[in-house]
Amino acid sequence: MPDFERDMKRLLKRFRSLEDDLDNFIKTELKLFHKLGIDNKGVVQIARLGIQAPRIYKARKFACRSLKGKGAQTGIRVIYAYFEEDDMIELIEIYYKGDKENKDRERIFGRY
Repeated sequence: MPDFERDMKRLLKRFRSLEDDLDNFIKTELKLFHKLGIDNKGVVQIARLGIQAPRIYKARKFACRSLKGKGAQTGIRVIYAYFEEDDMIELIEIYYKGDKENKDRERIFGRY
């Protein structure tokens, strides 16, 4: 997870609440989606990766308090792997959509 930590450190300089926001996201949104089966259309599985397991997801709705007035439409994206059999997530990438448009596919393929 060193790449994710590097992403996080870089973004924390601009978005001071990001660490708490990420904890809240994991405790609420991911729990709703993966454990309770509630889909608010904020998390989507990334298609056509050719990876059977783990499943790779992108979170499009991520509430960041440092980006006031935008609610969950802040432009922060989180890419993560979900290991269903272990009920575990592994954070792969976090980025601000204003800095880059898409996920780093090479980072995903380098891991799985």
